[in-house]
This record gives sequence, C-alpha cells and structure tokens, in this order.
Amino acid sequence: MKAGFTLFNFCSVIKSAQDLDAVLARLEEMGVGVVQISGIGSIPYPEAAKLCRKHNMEVCVTHSPVDRILNDTDALIEEHKLLGCSSIGLGWMPEEYHSAEGVKKFISDFTVPAKKMKAAGMQFVYHNHAFEFERYDGRLIMDVLIEDSDPELFNFIMDIHWLQAGGVYPPDYIRKVSGRMKICHFKDYRIVDNERDFAEVGTGNLDLDACYMACVDAGAEYIIIEQDRCRMDLFDSAKISWTNLNKLLEKYS
Repeated sequence: MKAGFTLFNFCSVIKSAQDLDAVLARLEEMGVGVVQISGIGSIPYPEAAKLCRKHNMEVCVTHSPVDRILNDTDALIEEHKLLGCSSIGLGWMPEEYHSAEGVKKFISDFTVPAKKMKAAGMQFVYHNHAFEFERYDGRLIMDVLIEDSDPELFNFIMDIHWLQAGGVYPPDYIRKVSGRMKICHFKDYRIVDNERDFAEVGTGNLDLDACYMACVDAGAEYIIIEQDRCRMDLFDSAKISWTNLNKLLEKYS
C-alpha cells in the first residue's frame, strides 16, 4: 500500500503554478511520491501533470469540478491521461442532491459520465463527508450511494475522520466498500475545547491500526493524508503525519 498527500492540504499556499512547483518540491524532499490533485485552484491539469513528472509524483486520484465531470467528461478523461491517473474523483455532493429523491438523481446523473470513464479505462470515485450519514426515508445517504449504484461505475474514497464525525465506526464502512475503494483518506480526529477538530495522523483519537487493517481487507492501494485545517505550520504538520503514517505502514510490512 502506497502513502501520499492530497494537495488540498496546501491549498492556502497554492495560488499559481510556481506555488505548486514549490509545494511539490517540499514534498519530494520529505520522500513523498504520491499525491492527489485537489485544491490547486485554476492551475490546468496539463500544467500540473508536467510539475508532477518534474518532482517524480504519481497522481493517484483527483477531486474534479462537478461541472467538468458532468459536462466536459471527454476532455477531463484526456487530461487524466496526461496526469497518468485513472481515478476521477468528486469531493462533495452538490446540495441540490441532498434529499431522498436527490440522492437517486445524483446516482442517475453521475452514472452517465461514470460510464464514459469506465469505457476509457478510468473510474469515477466519490469522497464522503459527514452529511451522507443523515437518514432519508429510514436509509443513510451513504448506504443509498453504496447499495443503489452500479459497483462497476461508482467507487469511493472513504475518509476516516468524516466517517467518525458521521457517527459510524470507520472500519465498518471501509469494509462495506471492499473492492470499490482504491484510495482511503487518513485524517485523524480529536476534541479541542469540547469541539471536533482535525488532527495530524497519529495524534488524534482514531484507531488507525483498525482502519489500516480494514483497508487491507478492502483491497485499498493508497492511503492519502488529508487535513483540512491545522494549528501549526503546514509543512511541520505534514511531517508529523508523514512520519506517523510511515511508522504504521512499517509496522505491518
């Protein structure tokens, strides 16, 4: 299983291609070799592809804009070929779909581009937050997404922090998408001043060993570090998470 970072962690300092170049250089110095493309603003994917090659970064997945997935699928597929990436991800379900009927429409709408991706040898993947654990008509949104979609077309990026925030046991839902989850987000979970907070990997309350074993059982290929906010320098935070995740991987190697 490979480890890496989502570039969303560094979105606050990536405003240009030069910024992306600098961030990738810092990650390369840390020994990182895998990234997820997200949070890079308006930098075109072909430009990002050149910089990733420059810094020896494998791109395992993207979080791509809703409009491009739905309405510019063919061009998006071609750009992912340049990235060397076969997983095209959506990071958030638009609010227009947040209802019992809306979730069904979401599956229907995104099945169309997902079929195009599959025909091109690529895969549509969906990243969860906590709102998918609201119940509509007695069913969790997440269960509808998993159970009512075509498993050949809809895959998932399970995010362990948001699973916990949604009130479920993360390993259970990782295993629930066995064979449909190539990438898992490791984002730790802690309580600060009686509020939920994001934590560097290995410094929070999540049982990362149990999550890792569930990833093994589910057939995951990548564990990607994601931290939406941190209370220290971005790269100091990244080094803590990177060190702790690699210790975990070495433990089971």
